[in-house]
Amino acid sequence: MTEIINLKNVRKQKARADKDKAAEANRIKHGTPTALRRLEDGRKTQAEQRISGHRLEKDADDN
Repeated sequence: MTEIINLKNVRKQKARADKDKAAEANRIKHGTPTALRRLEDGRKTQAEQRISGHRLEKDADDN
């Protein structure tokens, strides 16, 4: 025999799960201290500069 499911409760559980996922993403995005964000941005910039410095062909923009 099958189990009876209350659709209202299922919808509420799904909404809570979606809300929890969004909250976790926001905690990651906004929860890092400014110093760590700046450090990460600096590392990204440095990595991009290294990669662009090793290019063999120049872009049309780089006259």
